[in-house]
Amino acid sequence: MSLASIMDADVRGKRLLVRADLNVPVEDGKVTDATRIQRFADGMKPLLERGARLVILTHFGRPKAGEEDPTFSVGKLRSVLSEALGTMVWFSDSCTGPSAVALSGQVQPGEALLCENLRYNAGETENDMAFARDLAKLGDIYVNDAFSCAHRAHASTAALAALLPAYAGPLLMEEIQALQAALDAPKPPSVAIVGGAKVSSKIAVLKHLATRLDHIVIGGGMANTFLFEAGASMGKSLHEADQIETVREIRALAYKHGCRIHLPEDVVIAREFAAGAASETVAATACPDDAMILDAGETAVSAFMAVLEACRTILWNGPLGAFEIAPFDKATVALARKAAELTRSGKAVSVAGGGDTVAALNAAGVTEQFTYVSTAGGAFLEWLEGKTLPGIAALQRAAHAA
Repeated sequence: MSLASIMDADVRGKRLLVRADLNVPVEDGKVTDATRIQRFADGMKPLLERGARLVILTHFGRPKAGEEDPTFSVGKLRSVLSEALGTMVWFSDSCTGPSAVALSGQVQPGEALLCENLRYNAGETENDMAFARDLAKLGDIYVNDAFSCAHRAHASTAALAALLPAYAGPLLMEEIQALQAALDAPKPPSVAIVGGAKVSSKIAVLKHLATRLDHIVIGGGMANTFLFEAGASMGKSLHEADQIETVREIRALAYKHGCRIHLPEDVVIAREFAAGAASETVAATACPDDAMILDAGETAVSAFMAVLEACRTILWNGPLGAFEIAPFDKATVALARKAAELTRSGKAVSVAGGGDTVAALNAAGVTEQFTYVSTAGGAFLEWLEGKTLPGIAALQRAAHAA
């Protein structure tokens, strides 16, 4: 992929107008998890050391367009961001206008300016060119370092890239390189672990993966729908009876491309979905009428582990069961730890992403042991679907035009 990296550009004295994603969890006005801010800062520090002047754009929450609700002010992020960057961070109570432009000019090399929430202006989500032109007045060079927002055609991710010399930031480059290694050019054999509640929410993902990888391990409620299509009884289990034809299409596509689909041979069932609920393991085809499937069984986990051990690339999206409540987290935790073990030993490259996936890996205590874990959510899923992301396409156009 032809993207120009800001790390290769001359940034001394330049105002870098950086689109970041600093949409972090906040309670009572205080940041409760600064991981996203710290990762952003780690990528920006080398640029600051080279004399860059940062002007940072971000969204925060979902304010109503045009309403400046103080609940969604990014001012509360300033002190945490300053500490992470290790430098002075000024604040502008607007992301456009004379005062914001004046402040951007006053920022010294090695310092940063944080601008107020982009989404206070309706022009952001409307990808309004006039709004983008106002934003462009704040910088000399545009940098997109927010892969998690690259699936949105917003003014700060799409239109702005056409108005200034445009580059990819270090975090965005890191994300793309990891995803390309796992999906576009995976070391064979390759496997995707795909879980979650509904097949209908990941039809495009499954179809795309079936054309790119060697194996797909399916878990969660999605596996139930595949089992149902094959004639298994579901009892009270979550499944989508109206997705039988979709399952058949995915199976046919996988067969055509030599991709093998793996389903659980046995499952863990319970009469209620509650912590510590009595459970038992039965064949995947034998769920009683009064029970529900809540996890993959031990035999299934062993078989899945064998698939992982034979592969050099592991891509993960979605848990294998109802991992939020014990004892229905066992399959997800066991497989996550196996993937981490294979990664540590250098036998496999592992890339994971998606909200529930990150939570599951955190629960298993292996997040740091994967090759790369994406927090991008929607952008990660759209990449798995094979879609062109507007923010990435804008950077590509800029690179070609340069």
